[in-house]
Amino acid sequence: MSAIRLIAGLGNPGPRFEGTRHNVGAHFVEALARRYGIALKEEPRFKGMLGRGDILGHDVRLMIPTTFVNLSGEAIGALAAFYKIPVGEILLAHDEMAFDVGVVRLKLGGGDNGHNGIRSVVQGLGNQTGFLRLRIGVAHPGHADLVTPYLTGTRMPLEEREAIDAASDLPESILAHMLAGEVDKTMNVLHAPPTGDANEAPED
Repeated sequence: MSAIRLIAGLGNPGPRFEGTRHNVGAHFVEALARRYGIALKEEPRFKGMLGRGDILGHDVRLMIPTTFVNLSGEAIGALAAFYKIPVGEILLAHDEMAFDVGVVRLKLGGGDNGHNGIRSVVQGLGNQTGFLRLRIGVAHPGHADLVTPYLTGTRMPLEEREAIDAASDLPESILAHMLAGEVDKTMNVLHAPPTGDANEAPED
């Protein structure tokens, strides 16, 4: 796989949604921008906050769409088309209810798994699915009827915010593999069970 040229993080715009679970993808990109001194500025023509800089020797564009999550593909698709960034050189960070809070997993391609933001991104990229997904666990509220208020209606408590902050601070060894497009190497490290749990199988 080619090196990553665009990292986009999903989230809803405005103060109302700050600190909500649906915004952890945007939070990841904000943390990455701060860590590597990349300024994010609003670019109305691309419907997003954009930045560009060097991350571990890679020239990378960062993006947080300023659309709502379910329209994220409008922003990401427009940017990718303008700068001629192939789908295989895009990393999308987003919330994942299938994992406990703060668990981070990497996935290449696949369906949207009911995530409206991913569905929109696939559509915005011409129905191509072969982008990398950084799945940041937020856990599940336990019942389908609770999903929307759980993701967008309440801010995460302190313990969850701290877990998401820790998840967003990926070791540079993992970031280096991920940015180089070394998917298998990234997964081998990122999905490895914690020390002492050698019998535990890594998640998909």
